Amino acid sequence: MKYASATYVEETRIGFVFLRTHTWQHHVLRVAINDLKRLVGEPLPQGGTLLDVGCGQGRSFRLLRDAFAPQKLVGLDADPHSVALSRQEAEREGIDATVLLADCARIDLPDASVDILFCHQTFHHLVEQERALDEFWRVLKPGGLLLFAESTKAYIDTWVIRWFFRHPMHVQKSADEYLAMLRGRGFAFEQANVSLPYLWWSRARDFGLLERWGIKAPPPPGKREETLVNVAARKPLAHA
Repeated sequence: MKYASATYVEETRIGFVFLRTHTWQHHVLRVAINDLKRLVGEPLPQGGTLLDVGCGQGRSFRLLRDAFAPQKLVGLDADPHSVALSRQEAEREGIDATVLLADCARIDLPDASVDILFCHQTFHHLVEQERALDEFWRVLKPGGLLLFAESTKAYIDTWVIRWFFRHPMHVQKSADEYLAMLRGRGFAFEQANVSLPYLWWSRARDFGLLERWGIKAPPPPGKREETLVNVAARKPLAHA
């Protein structure tokens, strides 16, 4: 099954290999899920159906299972090779996951069938971002939780990322623009549900080397270009 290149931009070979590394698993994925758990607050929702959109190679499955104990875990990705690897990862971890070959902008699930939707480092690959967000809204139950973690244009539009990876540059957004997009679609969240991590790997201009060497302190929020935005948002119980 093939997907039109107009809907998303495929990962490069280097990017595909990177998604299998310890750096991705430990410093990117694990850190993001822990931060999203903090933004949700205790007690974390348990059970129900959890959908991982853009699940890649399934490295999130164990972390999501351990955090939210879903009754049903569904992964979705538009790349056939990633889907095959996700199924292998689920089997290796002993996780009963359903993995779908599908586009984020065309999710083959019923309306209001998902309790938690996890979208990590996927949106900057999508051309049809608004349509994908409409699909997230459609499949989430009223009161359902959207866990959204994304890199901003300030990170994607740097020489090293453009050199090694491939993205649709005309749809990249700032942190404020991503937050406005979520609010504009109707998702509800407070400032306490938003995080702007300033992690070394997300600053491709210098990877935070000057700060790690003690030459300078990191700039505070409001004095820097934000490179990451994490949001724990909900689809309101009463919605249009």
